[in-house]
Amino acid sequence: MNLTQSALSLFSPQRSQRPPRLWLRLALAALAALLLLAAGAPARAAEITIAQAAIEPSDEGYRLSATYSFELNRGLEDALTRGVPLYFTTEVQMTRRRWYWFDETSVSATRTVRISYNVLTRQYHTAISGQLQQSFSNLEDAMALIRRPPRWIIADNNTLKPGDAYTVGMRMRLDVAQLPKPFQVNALNNSDWRLSSDWIEFTYKPE
Repeated sequence: MNLTQSALSLFSPQRSQRPPRLWLRLALAALAALLLLAAGAPARAAEITIAQAAIEPSDEGYRLSATYSFELNRGLEDALTRGVPLYFTTEVQMTRRRWYWFDETSVSATRTVRISYNVLTRQYHTAISGQLQQSFSNLEDAMALIRRPPRWIIADNNTLKPGDAYTVGMRMRLDVAQLPKPFQVNALNNSDWRLSSDWIEFTYKPE
């Protein structure tokens, strides 16, 4: 019998022989325990949704186009405005099925977008894998770059075989491993920092 059933059973007819004040105190104690359990349950971390993702051929190679939907929670905003940079890493894998052996991993690529805040200039700064640095006067404009990053080359033109079907798997996550060391331990134990999308999959067949 779980805690909820125990609490409800206190009001059942077979308990009616108890003194009224006793069973009322027991019921209130059980309900208080339920409230404490609910209050102590860890809050679910905010999540990133991959709103759109596609592979596009180009003269330079195969490009990933993606957009994301999410908001920073108050804990992350506070950390950012106090000078802690945030790193958002996108991971991509493309695999090709082989009937005679394990699936072949044809592409494995990552890209990180860094966002930081300069307290003195009151500007937000973004950098994509250490390059393409931009400055913004407000957080929303800086976050727009993270939610709708530029397309990026994930594979050369000779990497994929035309006509073969590839399974594309990808996700975006807040990369706490790139935080300054003193912040990593706190981040690993704080649900505010567990921000990630699920892995999604789709099929791409180059022509």
